[in-house]
Amino acid sequence: MYAQMIKSEATQDDPEKLAAFQARIDAGEKIEPKDWMPEGYRKTLIRQIGQHAHSEIVGQLPEGNWITRAPTLERKAILLAKVQDEAGHGLYLYCAAETLGVSRDEITEMLLDGRMKYSSIFNYPTLNWADIGAVGWLVDGAAIMNQVPLQRTSFGPYSRAMIRICKEESFHQRQGYDAIRKMAEGTPAQKKMAQDALNRLWYPSLMMFGPSDKDSVHSAQSMAWKIKMNTNDELRQKFVDQTVPQAEYLGLTVPDPDLKWNEERGHYDYSDPDWSEFFDVIKGNGPCNVDRLAARNKAWDDGEWVRDGLLAHAKKKAARKVAAE
Repeated sequence: MYAQMIKSEATQDDPEKLAAFQARIDAGEKIEPKDWMPEGYRKTLIRQIGQHAHSEIVGQLPEGNWITRAPTLERKAILLAKVQDEAGHGLYLYCAAETLGVSRDEITEMLLDGRMKYSSIFNYPTLNWADIGAVGWLVDGAAIMNQVPLQRTSFGPYSRAMIRICKEESFHQRQGYDAIRKMAEGTPAQKKMAQDALNRLWYPSLMMFGPSDKDSVHSAQSMAWKIKMNTNDELRQKFVDQTVPQAEYLGLTVPDPDLKWNEERGHYDYSDPDWSEFFDVIKGNGPCNVDRLAARNKAWDDGEWVRDGLLAHAKKKAARKVAAE
């Protein structure tokens, strides 16, 4: 396991090394895989990058289900490209995690046996084509809000991976907004579908930023290490401020009766999500938790012969190299 590959707690907790490490963080330096780092820093990164990677892969499932049912050939091509991008994002992130001494197989096994999670939003269904537009507009919009600051995160491989990911995510958000705009400007039935998608996905999208700051167990240390650049509530507020005017432009209504502009704060006041629902979904009780994990387990089992073949080839190649020497 990856825990066996990292240095002992005693060495990593050395006060002088910790102080020097924090000084590098405070100075804005990037930490690279071969640099010394505290045990907690490494574990936090493995958890965050692993969950991020899993979210990209699991996120293909609700959208991939609609590729063959997209309304036009152009929409099919766009959605296919988007789903392909998500697979690439997962690859970049798994590679970044591997630089921390954990294998891709280990991270995948953590997902499959429940030790590692993915974004709660992907445990909600996409019931119709309007949902696909709303996913691009809201879900990828929230993802961008989360991920743009991560381009400045302190761990070098993660930071560099995020640069390309954010460029592609901006395309995802725009295609989603364009799809939902087309429906909002369409027939009354189409606009009703767009409004329904917004009604169902608004609060799950707010949950994507994680629990409120007072309930977050990781934020303070992650902020100190510059693994995270903003708090959950800061990002959630920014998302609301950006998205509400977009909904108004579309002629759609955000499903929050308490939503209003606060002139004094310069921000929208809004209602928090139902955090009991969020934690229930995280525990595995969401509408699609079972289906999502079943799909990932099936993919893992079906791909076993490929992994075995690659491993056998690698061993054979290594044996030939040794014999030649």
